[in-house]
Amino acid sequence: MGLFSKDIKTMNDLFVHQLQDIYYAEKQIVKALPKMIDKATDDQLKSDFSKHLTETEGHVGRVEEVFRMHGVEPKAVDCPAIDGILKEADEVAGDVADKQVLDAALIASAQAVEHYEMTRYGTLIAWAKLLGRPDCASVLAKNLADEQKADATLTKLAEARVNIQAAE
Repeated sequence: MGLFSKDIKTMNDLFVHQLQDIYYAEKQIVKALPKMIDKATDDQLKSDFSKHLTETEGHVGRVEEVFRMHGVEPKAVDCPAIDGILKEADEVAGDVADKQVLDAALIASAQAVEHYEMTRYGTLIAWAKLLGRPDCASVLAKNLADEQKADATLTKLAEARVNIQAAE
């Protein structure tokens, strides 16, 4: 089903479809993070990725909670956007021999994922409020806050050490 398929007729349909999209994305990220943890060489980066894996598993649970709150069965729909971002991350990491440059590449890739998630959650929160579902918006806001924090943590690590070491 494409984003603007015949199955999406109402704002509620669009909200549910985007919820299915982020559900798929979060589940794909849960699968991808262990590989990123294995590839990372910076101890703090490994730790940050590990922490975010645990958070992401929680994000899956929260999205499932929103489905239930909204009276819809949890279901994922393919998300070509996250698939592309994760594929690119894997390809870039596979092409980098210098371990410090690899860590910088992993951070950049992780931030591309975070930014995708932040846009989806921001939109879902706005739509939930519009649909009279502040309860759903509140749960989704917790995921958005985690994504923003993860992005800020990665930026701090990149700017304080990883990017500097990669440039030497």
